[in-house]
Amino acid sequence: MKILLIEDDMGVANYVIKGLKESGHTVDHADNGKDGLFLAMTEKYDVMIIDRMLPEVEGLKIIQTMRASDNKTPTLILSALGDVDERVKGLKAGGDDYLIKPFAFSELLARIEVLSKRSQTEFGKTLIKNGPIEINLLSRTVKVNDQPVDLLQREYTLLEYFMKKPNQVITRSMLLENVWEYNFDPQTNIIDVHISRLRKKLDAHIDTQPIVTVRGAGYMLKIDS
Repeated sequence: MKILLIEDDMGVANYVIKGLKESGHTVDHADNGKDGLFLAMTEKYDVMIIDRMLPEVEGLKIIQTMRASDNKTPTLILSALGDVDERVKGLKAGGDDYLIKPFAFSELLARIEVLSKRSQTEFGKTLIKNGPIEINLLSRTVKVNDQPVDLLQREYTLLEYFMKKPNQVITRSMLLENVWEYNFDPQTNIIDVHISRLRKKLDAHIDTQPIVTVRGAGYMLKIDS
């Protein structure tokens, strides 16, 4: 999942970011409401985690602005304000769930997974199928020609990115930023190594390799219509 975290307490933020990345998710972070609102309105996320008491723009205002713009991204509110009236206020503002600080990361993870599952079920996004390849966004499993393919975490994330952009040129910069979360080129063959491993695993179940190299541009998941 791609998750937006809007949290100004860096201790809490680092704790959450570390746990989410270790669980295989991609995380964008904003430490104030203004930047958080900009990301919420301009980027696409599977789930958002929003603190209530934020500098510049308060958390509930962010959610109200999103909902007024028909942004239905599932949102979990984090807050030290834990009495019933405050929780009700957060839910009425458009939040989908409310978690009180301090919290256990296992509970946070369970709650966002439930929110994501509910959203994907509602909008029919549980499965992505392109040609012979099918991925399940909930279980993070892959099938090729109905045969299960065992992928490592990074290989799955790489394939999921390709599956969401079939027949489109994917540049190295796009992969570095969206799969590895690098905003710079580390000048290594990290992309080539992972694509090679992914291709070998797909090759075992498919006649024609779908991930092709576009000379001078990048790569493409080539799927016949």
